[in-house]
Amino acid sequence: MRARVLGTLLGAVALAVPLVAAPAQAGDSGRAADSAQAGDFGRTPPRTGFEITDGARWTTQPEEQTFLAAVDRGSSRVSTSTVGTTRQGRPLQLVRIGERRSTASTVLLICSQHGNEPAGREACLSKVRDLAYAKDHRTRDFLRRTTVLVVPTANPDGRAANTRGNSDGVDINRDHIALATAEGRAMAAVVRDRKPDLIYDLHEYGATPPFYDKDLFDLWPRNLNTDARVHAESKKLSEDYVRPAAHASGFSTGTYGIWTDPVTGEPTQQVAGDGQERILRNAAGIKHSVGLLIESRVDALSEAEKQDQALNQRRRVASHLASLSGALAYVSERRGPVETATTRARLAGFADRGPVYLGGADNDPAKPSEVLADPPCGYRLTKAQLDDVRDELALHDVAFTPASGGAYVPLRQSQRDLIPLLLDPKAAYHLTTGQPDTRC
Repeated sequence: MRARVLGTLLGAVALAVPLVAAPAQAGDSGRAADSAQAGDFGRTPPRTGFEITDGARWTTQPEEQTFLAAVDRGSSRVSTSTVGTTRQGRPLQLVRIGERRSTASTVLLICSQHGNEPAGREACLSKVRDLAYAKDHRTRDFLRRTTVLVVPTANPDGRAANTRGNSDGVDINRDHIALATAEGRAMAAVVRDRKPDLIYDLHEYGATPPFYDKDLFDLWPRNLNTDARVHAESKKLSEDYVRPAAHASGFSTGTYGIWTDPVTGEPTQQVAGDGQERILRNAAGIKHSVGLLIESRVDALSEAEKQDQALNQRRRVASHLASLSGALAYVSERRGPVETATTRARLAGFADRGPVYLGGADNDPAKPSEVLADPPCGYRLTKAQLDDVRDELALHDVAFTPASGGAYVPLRQSQRDLIPLLLDPKAAYHLTTGQPDTRC
């Protein structure tokens, strides 16, 4: 099985990038970028500020705008739209890559939700360009059957300030339930409107050697409300595609949030990576998309990287690009099973069966008090409550009907398991306290 998957990674992924297919060495990314200079539509493919400087600095925001505009002009496969505006007035942009009639799978890349984690953003910008200008048959066939959506900078204000949070100091990766930020709302609208089969969330992390220092960590949706088929596909994406692709390029991998014994490799403690529904990878699973968080290591552990910041930065970007090649190979090879899993998950809520979990994770059983073993038929909201959360319900794709003095939110709908997380008084991050209605 592993050999067959690696064959797919090395073959079908001409989907893989021309840029950095192996660990970067001094000078590599500049030469690799130069090798991509054969234009697809009679134009020279643009380069990011990161590539132009051989990884010495990150792409500036004005450079990003110029780069995306050039890609949009130069490739008929690309269109760029603004899906929101930050508090400081910066655009939240969505790039669509695909042949004009691509209709099948949809992949969504969310890049650098945390503004001080820029490597994922650089990988996403390069990937946009490489897919836009690719000439090979495999990539073009992939784009006829796949729409790739990219939010290149999910936190523009944070990137400008080099801060984890946005301009209000909010961690937007903890805002996928409340939707209190412009950034969170924009992403929720994209997920609602595009219904991606795969949501891929690119981050960076700080190492704690020797227990927690791999080149890449990843993690699937742990929330227990994730449909079992979607959960299984998310783990397969990690174990059979992303990690082998990283290994093939010389990068080490592990499970995000889990410290391991450096001698035995056995887990010793969990320091992050729970089932909170407000985190994107978990929200993705609850909303019926295969999901994966991917984290590159910020820290320079080798003497060479300690002496050369550009080498460190190139390695961080290269590891993300390697993981992305695995993710796209996964979509290409498992298109049918993924579409079946996500479609069935979206329909399952109409059956209105089974418990809803207000806590726990796939490696941490929910306490009895965190399980709605017999969920209500729906929740009643007063007019004041509805006025307060109407927009958020719409962004979450939750339907409701007018009722005397307010609204009724039935569970029998696609977002069935999300609704108690939004409205039940016992849910940790509920939007408002709805009145459970047991009269079905």
